[in-house]
Amino acid sequence: MFDLPTLESSLTDAPCAGKLHFAPVTDSTNTDALEAARAGAPHWSVYFADEQLAGRGRSDHKWQSPAGDGLYVSVLMRPCTFPNHLPMLPLIAGLAAANAIKEVSGLTVDLRWPNDLLIGPRKTGGILVEARTEGDKITYAVIGIGVNVHQREFAAGLDTPATSLDLESKRSISRQELLVALLKSLELEMRSYYAVHAFDLIPAAVEAASTWIRGKRVHVHGPQACSGVTAGLDWHGFLRVQTETGIVSVRTGGLRAAEDAPADIS
Repeated sequence: MFDLPTLESSLTDAPCAGKLHFAPVTDSTNTDALEAARAGAPHWSVYFADEQLAGRGRSDHKWQSPAGDGLYVSVLMRPCTFPNHLPMLPLIAGLAAANAIKEVSGLTVDLRWPNDLLIGPRKTGGILVEARTEGDKITYAVIGIGVNVHQREFAAGLDTPATSLDLESKRSISRQELLVALLKSLELEMRSYYAVHAFDLIPAAVEAASTWIRGKRVHVHGPQACSGVTAGLDWHGFLRVQTETGIVSVRTGGLRAAEDAPADIS
């Protein structure tokens, strides 16, 4: 379990100070944050739990959230900016999560567009951003982040093999230290990019933290299914894929490595 008084004191100077909401068990921290947003909860309210009964990832995929094993946290943002900047939020969150994991565990995370946290070929975490827009403004956005910390066993048949920070680091990683590092890192990334509308700097930062953004042979699954070689991010944060028939700007979907594809497209 989390030591809540120590956690609060560790975040005294953070924008989430005094706005931490912990539940031993909940259906979904993202659901909790969305309900709180609709009720008027303030910017930087944080919802986290020891266990989720109905944790979910992108495209309503189930996120296994056993008690005491992972970090399950959702942060309410009221960014009041334009909906076309919304795709940047999972990228910013990915950078924050990668930095926090590196700080606490020493492990290097590979960001797989749009929202996966990988260590080598295995998935250790994911990001789910849900938002409400009104006209040309984002009313609020919820950034959900799940990280496998102590897990040793995983469900069979996962699209991507899974791992945890403990398995990869061969030691026990503190969920509390990871949560503090994550919230501080998220504040820094939001201040560096979102608060000053420096969205043009995000693609290069993500590319530097990812082997998937450029020169990776992939299959894209989803509504824009295609195969090709990744060619960077556009200014919206969408992934550009060089296919045999030209560049496809992928707005939504998932990626798989295509190891058996033909030679690189230059």
